[in-house]
Amino acid sequence: MKRLKSLALAIGFGLSLLSPVMAAPEVGSHGWAQVDLTLRAGPGAQHDVTGSIAENSAIRIQRCQVNWCMVSAGSQRGWTSKEALSFGAGPEGPLFLVRPDYPAGGYGTVCFCEGRNYTGASLCGTSGQVFNDLKLYGYDNRFSSVKVDGYVSAAACRDRGFKSYCERIIESQPVLHPHLMRNVSSIRVY
Repeated sequence: MKRLKSLALAIGFGLSLLSPVMAAPEVGSHGWAQVDLTLRAGPGAQHDVTGSIAENSAIRIQRCQVNWCMVSAGSQRGWTSKEALSFGAGPEGPLFLVRPDYPAGGYGTVCFCEGRNYTGASLCGTSGQVFNDLKLYGYDNRFSSVKVDGYVSAAACRDRGFKSYCERIIESQPVLHPHLMRNVSSIRVY
């Protein structure tokens, strides 16, 4: 019986490796290679070269350590300089587009909601409020929509501390932009 159970587990494990349904989901933030990337085995120029990724390629940024980030694209994976990466919606950057007509400093509230169409639990803020790390409030990567009431706007960013891809939100969105959908970690209300 013990041998049969071990055989069943081995077969199940083997099949899970072959099944695309059972494959691990992509992790990390979406980003872009601003230049041809040289990938290394560790975070630093002293590590061996393990591959490369072409300029303007869409990549996944798994994690960063000061000036180096672990990235992947297709079968290529390794560490590269953080300065060579764009965390924006496109390879050209920038994180924020400059617009002088953003509502700021007025009356009103901005409410980020867990569900689409302003449903589910929400976190609301007024002008001047800053949520540097939504994990501290139990809301990290949970929002799907945002409701703006009054003359206010908000900056919503994928990483804590207003890093990575950020978007200035000036009007209600029943469904957040795909780069922010269930992927917001910091918010500043203007």
